[in-house]
Amino acid sequence: MTKDNYTGDRATIWIRRIARIWSFPIVVFALIMFAGYTWSWVTTGIADPYAVEDVSLVESLPPILMFLSVLGLGIAWRWERWGGTISLLFLLATIVVLLSQGPITQELSRAAVPYLMSLVIAIPGILFLVCGCRSSKKPTFKNGA
Repeated sequence: MTKDNYTGDRATIWIRRIARIWSFPIVVFALIMFAGYTWSWVTTGIADPYAVEDVSLVESLPPILMFLSVLGLGIAWRWERWGGTISLLFLLATIVVLLSQGPITQELSRAAVPYLMSLVIAIPGILFLVCGCRSSKKPTFKNGA
């Protein structure tokens, strides 16, 4: 007897659980931040009243790309392979933009934070991608069953 909605073996189920447990607080935190900025923008007309003036697009791009990567983690709850891929591609773009801004060693204590945040977001993205690849394989049955 075969199942039409095969979700993988035991290891795949555990990888999926770990990825979902890891990504849940990340997605919730990003949604709270997004809701806070949106509420502030709607009520006051300014998203962040403490923002520095004349910030270039390159400097504001990494947080936007990280938010899109977290959005990929949310998509991965339904479509693991697509969400993991989206998450990792936007993280790769974030790292490229961060490296183009300046060297990591300039102020290591401040410069390391975005890279560590990228690592925290990348791990469940990788797990979702692995889980999606593992669960797409059809089970093989022995003894003609």
